[in-house]
Amino acid sequence: MVELATLARPYANAVFGTAKSSGDGLDRWSRMLGLLAATVAEDAVQRVIESPAVSAEVKAFRLCELGGDELNERARNFVGLLAANHRLGLLPEIVGQFEALKDLEEEILDVEIVSAFDLDDSDLQGLKDRLTKRFQREVVITNDVDPALIGGAVIRAGDTVIDGSVRGRLDRLTEALKQS
Repeated sequence: MVELATLARPYANAVFGTAKSSGDGLDRWSRMLGLLAATVAEDAVQRVIESPAVSAEVKAFRLCELGGDELNERARNFVGLLAANHRLGLLPEIVGQFEALKDLEEEILDVEIVSAFDLDDSDLQGLKDRLTKRFQREVVITNDVDPALIGGAVIRAGDTVIDGSVRGRLDRLTEALKQS
């Protein structure tokens, strides 16, 4: 089966190109796409999208109707294209890929830090400064707590994962001992 990411990529790239070249701006497209993705995530809307009894034109019209004045003409045309190609269900994946392209364009890196304990503001700022220097991009941090880590933290920045947790070290030690 083809992965959703593979199917969504051409649409995300196309809408990103449209957002950059049109006067609408990336932020406006981000809001419009977010609204569309949230709408298709609703159970009632999902049933309509998945129904073979409803035509693509009606699906597009109903979705645009729910978006109201928030959607411009280009966004409405995009919805029509997705509906015609039976790809409305890809909207959440398209949004994710669009946001990744937007962050890359704006040189922003979303970083998730999962730590064993709450980190205070000075610790977070220190990590942000080091990560900004390492990746040479603006860093936006989200911080969660997972006591199962025992100590330390796991940092996820794009495709990079830095596991400095005690749990991670114990797991690596266990694997090393099994192999000897």
